[in-house]
Amino acid sequence: MAFARKAAKKKEPLDEAGLYNYAVKALGRQMRSEMELRRLMAARAEQGARGEAAVKAVIARLKEHGYLNDASYAETYARLRQENEKLGARRVRRDLQQKGVRAEVIDEAVGARYGKTNEEMLARQHLDRKRIPKPESPKDTARVMRRLVTAGFSTGTIYKILRQWNVPDEELAALENLEAEPREE
Repeated sequence: MAFARKAAKKKEPLDEAGLYNYAVKALGRQMRSEMELRRLMAARAEQGARGEAAVKAVIARLKEHGYLNDASYAETYARLRQENEKLGARRVRRDLQQKGVRAEVIDEAVGARYGKTNEEMLARQHLDRKRIPKPESPKDTARVMRRLVTAGFSTGTIYKILRQWNVPDEELAALENLEAEPREE
């Protein structure tokens, strides 16, 4: 038996003061980039030029008060992903791009955070954190490879770790062949 879902009540558009309160609460729940916050507020603002002007004013006010700063957001995001989740620089860079942070800011934050980091050591910490065991079969080897690529580590580092785990050369060659083949989407 399916349950009927109530139609969501259309919320009234917010004025500048309402948008400011909404933005402060949103930032209090979770850190956000300027682009993310702009998108959130655009959904609650009036349609047209008046709403856009209110969003711009609120963004300027938040920056003035120090509540919104993409550079500190990117630095904090990169630090937390490196220290807590043990993710690689590529993954952090891609995530920040998706969040709408400017490329220069990303380069500065990721460069400062990952510049002197030993990628192999970080990848091993990621494997330990995720409790990924040494691969026992070609399927396991491919799974480890995918997990590390998704976590943002370079293929050179991944192959180095797999070789140290004494993965047979045939399995590594098969992985290289998979990389070379174009993916059908």
